[in-house]
Formats: sequence, structure tokens, C-alpha cells
Amino acid sequence: MWRKILNKFERYPAQERVVRLILERGFQVKDGKVISGGIEIPHTHIAREVGVDRRVVDAAAHHISYDEELKEIFSRLSSVLFLRDIAPLLGLGVLIITPSDASEVGIVRDVTDVIARYGISVRQVVTDDPYFVESPRLTVITENKIPGEAIEEILKLRTVRAVSVL
Repeated sequence: MWRKILNKFERYPAQERVVRLILERGFQVKDGKVISGGIEIPHTHIAREVGVDRRVVDAAAHHISYDEELKEIFSRLSSVLFLRDIAPLLGLGVLIITPSDASEVGIVRDVTDVIARYGISVRQVVTDDPYFVESPRLTVITENKIPGEAIEEILKLRTVRAVSVL
């Protein structure tokens, strides 16, 4: 599906970069406007973030608004709180897993099984979509910091290539 969306912008690489940002951030597009919840995001701000002219953002938003299939998808997106960067301030544990192959089945299960064996509660799990992110990762936020023995076990999993701890 993602490829089908991006194919609609294949002749417009700058618009595709805008669309990728909109998807990544979970912004909605309605009536040619980019919004988050009820807050309109100025196209100039998006343009600056992506490194394009504001008119490119205008064009991408209008393209989305007038294509029925895109309109249906982009009008339903939503942003979600991601605890990764504030978790250490809250005393929560953060594991960032680089998978051996992000398209493989069972990565989340393998990692959370190890964490559960140590009696640690998982607060949040966020995975990067391998269709959008070049080096997708799995981020696991836990109630407590993960002990070294658990990290060693996770590193031994065949589905895991690397582990970072914040």
C-alpha cells in the first residue's frame, strides 16, 4: 500500500519528500491543509523541515485532497505520543533494537518474551515501518531499566542484530 501511495508522487520527488514527512509525523491532510488534531501546520514550516519551497507543500497537499484514495488515507492519520526521548527522565527503561531482518515475523515477540521473563512490564512498543525507514528499529519502553543479563539474552536472539540502551 505504501508503495502505491508513493507511486502517485513518483514524478514529483520533492512532493514525495513532503508526503513521507506527513506520514512519518502522522499529520492529516484535509482540504489542502496539513493539520495535527485541530491545529493547522503552516506549509512554510513543513517546507523548511523538508528543504523545499512552500509551493511544493501546497501542491502535495492539494494532490492529496483531490485524489479520492489519498484523501481517504490522509484524512485519517493521527499522531501518537512516543516516550523514547522522555522515558529516561521518567525513570523508564529504553531499548532500541536493530533487527537482523525487519520484515521477519516474531521480532517483537522474541524481545518482549525475554523482558517478561525478568518480570518487567512493557509500557510502549514502537516499530519503524521498513517501507519508510532505511534502517528500521524496534523501540521498547519498559517500566524499569533492563538488567544486563536480559540485554545479553536479547543480543543472542537470531532476530536481533544490535541493542542500544538509553
